This record gives sequence, structure tokens and C-alpha cells, in this order.
Amino acid sequence: MHRRYVAVCGASEATPSQLDAAREVGKLLAQNGAVVINGGFGGVMGAASEGAAGAGGTVVGILPDSDRGGVNAHLTIAIATGLGQARNAVIVTAADSVIAIGPGWGTLSEIALARRLGRSVFGLDTWDVEGLDVVKTPAEAVHRALAD
Repeated sequence: MHRRYVAVCGASEATPSQLDAAREVGKLLAQNGAVVINGGFGGVMGAASEGAAGAGGTVVGILPDSDRGGVNAHLTIAIATGLGQARNAVIVTAADSVIAIGPGWGTLSEIALARRLGRSVFGLDTWDVEGLDVVKTPAEAVHRALAD
């Protein structure tokens, strides 16, 4: 069976409810054997990493800089790209599907890039854009991302 790679994208400055949702998404993805991919820093990325790592999962951080400084402590693998914001394309290209939590310009770019690549994007409390599948709970987001 193909191991699923799911990108969890979201703002570095997230609300407590968005952080809780990201933590739960990470945990559920790990419990279902998925690899979690994100931008490697705080906010939604850190919370999803924490949830996945706490459940024994693999977390890959795709970093914008050419060093690994400042990454969240829950990454299994940290890939320094030196690509700046262009690393968003790497994140969604590496994923089979994407879960977006909360707004943010980086999140919007990841949604757009993922859709251009034909990846499904499931949104929790995020942008309202065409082509984004809005979900109500972390469990629904994970179920749909893994079934896609």
C-alpha cells in the first residue's frame, strides 16, 4: 500500500482553536501512517508537527532558508532549501493532498499551487476560494485527505 504524504499548511500566527485543530490533524495523520509535511516552523506547522510526533509519526519540514536554525523541535527531517517562499511549491508538490488550517498569504499560495498541481486541498477555518473543499473537523479533514 502507498504511504500517504499530507501537507499541513497554515499561518505561523494562528488562533488557539486553529492550533488545536492542527495538533489533532497531525495526531490523526500519524495514527493512520501518513507522513506529515510542512514548512518546519511555528504556528499551525509547529502544532501539526507536535501532534504527529506525539503519536509516533514522521514529520518533514521543508525550510525556506539554507540552514536549519529556528525549526520546531518536532521535526523528524528538516530540509533546508534556500528557496525562500518558493519552498511552498516544494511542500505541496511532495504531498499527495493538502490540509490548510487558518488564513495567511503563505497558506493561500500553497492552496493555489496545490490546486494548479491537481492536489486536493481540504480547508479548516481558512480562505474561501474556489476549488477548496471546506471541512468542519480535523477528523473529516484527515479522512478526506487520506481517502483522496
